[in-house]
Amino acid sequence: MNRSALALVVALAVSPLSSPAWAQPPSGMEAVIADYEALARQTDGTDGPGWPDVSKAAADRRAQGYAALKARLDKLPPSAPDGEEALTRRLLEWRLGVLVEGARFDEDRIPFDNGDGFFNTANYAAATTVIRTEADAQAWIARLRALPAYYGQEIANMRRGVATGFVQPRTTAASVLAILKIAADQPAESSPLLSPLKALPATIPADRQTALRAEALAAVRQTVKPAQALLVSFFERDYLPHAREAPGASSLPGGRDYYAYAVRRSTTTDLAPDAVFALGEQEVARLKGEMEAAMRATGFTGTLPEFIAMLRTDPRFYAPDLATYVEKASEIGKRIDGLLPLWFGKLPRLTWTIRQKPPEQEGSSSGYDLGDPVKGVPGRVVVGAQSFGDPLFGLPSWILHEGVPGHHLQIALGQERTDLPAFRRKDEPTAFIEGWALYAEQLGEDMGVYRTAYERFGRLSFDMWRACRLMMDVGIHWKGWSAERAASCLRDNTALPERAVVGETQRYIAWPAQALAYKVGELRFLAERQRAEQALGPRFDIRAFHDAVLDDGPMPLSILHDQVGRWIAAVGR
Repeated sequence: MNRSALALVVALAVSPLSSPAWAQPPSGMEAVIADYEALARQTDGTDGPGWPDVSKAAADRRAQGYAALKARLDKLPPSAPDGEEALTRRLLEWRLGVLVEGARFDEDRIPFDNGDGFFNTANYAAATTVIRTEADAQAWIARLRALPAYYGQEIANMRRGVATGFVQPRTTAASVLAILKIAADQPAESSPLLSPLKALPATIPADRQTALRAEALAAVRQTVKPAQALLVSFFERDYLPHAREAPGASSLPGGRDYYAYAVRRSTTTDLAPDAVFALGEQEVARLKGEMEAAMRATGFTGTLPEFIAMLRTDPRFYAPDLATYVEKASEIGKRIDGLLPLWFGKLPRLTWTIRQKPPEQEGSSSGYDLGDPVKGVPGRVVVGAQSFGDPLFGLPSWILHEGVPGHHLQIALGQERTDLPAFRRKDEPTAFIEGWALYAEQLGEDMGVYRTAYERFGRLSFDMWRACRLMMDVGIHWKGWSAERAASCLRDNTALPERAVVGETQRYIAWPAQALAYKVGELRFLAERQRAEQALGPRFDIRAFHDAVLDDGPMPLSILHDQVGRWIAAVGR
């Protein structure tokens, strides 16, 4: 998943607080949850009358609020050791702890990575906005007119970053500038921000539909387009000249403390950077052996580097065009859909689809965009124009990860748990979300998704890719590696095309520690399954196990371990 999609909560409206509710005396767990969610809504960009208030003053108020809520939660009487309330309390304690600790780093100074960020918030909102009435249409038009103020707040945040030396590397800033230029140069008539008004309901008279579309177009032309041009100018004149040269976060003021915190937050563990690096070394060594075996199964008699070179250049492994790539991806998705009932007791009602990424978002990563069960918007696996340059033998792993049983299945099931507090249905922690998606890739072996030795090698190559991340990310941000040295892990050990090697390396540079969550999370899911299989023996049911680990929503890995332990005990009685 990309950065902006991760930042969007599940259909929570943005509503500014009329008074600091978090300052009121403690009044029970439900009150703490309600006050926390009121604060969290202030940073949601999916719905509401405007855009998130990302000003420094608002961020400071939220930080104070989170600290006050944590103090209130700590003072509440202990919860019963089991049950939903106890789990909810532990999850909220973890989340507030992360927010309180993170506030001191002022990450708002860098609101973007190498291909995504604040500038896509409106695009994601447009993709999930459904207009049912004229009032809905007017509300969306009002949001379009308010977009320049939101951009202005983010420019102020980035100016603060420039003033304090807390900035992205030059390569990252340059890649974002290219994306911003594409958006700014796009004709207003082609703006994706007009998409919510393309198919208005028949209950709105035809003449009003025409007027509303004209009003929206005027808003884009008169307010959004100048704001996009201002972003381009800011990046060219004020940001890029001050972007840093060193790729690693440790070069930032307070960078080593910041990176150590980012590692803990991303992995939801107490692992130190050096321990994560050592884990990566172990996984790379293990996977090399498995890749050698998979290579031999294809009948290839050369060396692993020779095999990888062949895979990168042989045209039979690549689609001739994007339409063919999307068609083959859709075929795999339909096949996996048919297998799911054998492996899961509960399946989401929300559908999913595979679609091409809009041109104005081509700089951002292909991946999964959340659907909305309330609005009837399906989950979307989006494919960029560059994706047909990826090998076809990697498609099964990719669909398992981004679609089902990976991101879509897990996230959509969580969205449907409307009995849970809203914060438990959000798309975090990353170690759970991405760890599950990597587990889904490996589950494809059990499900029979991989049909050829090449596709199995593709899965192992993908797994090696995530193992390399542990070394690359820590190497860049903790050990002072250059981008070229980090890229060599992918170049030497995976079948990723050179374009992907470069793109992935730039991603890790731009988003410190985020990439660590994948492999650390995957290993935890595999360990929990093995633990349950060994403890329950013939009573182990894979469908029930999958339902158990997904039913309570995302959680830190330490809490997942405890929840699986409780499930094992309950089944074993």
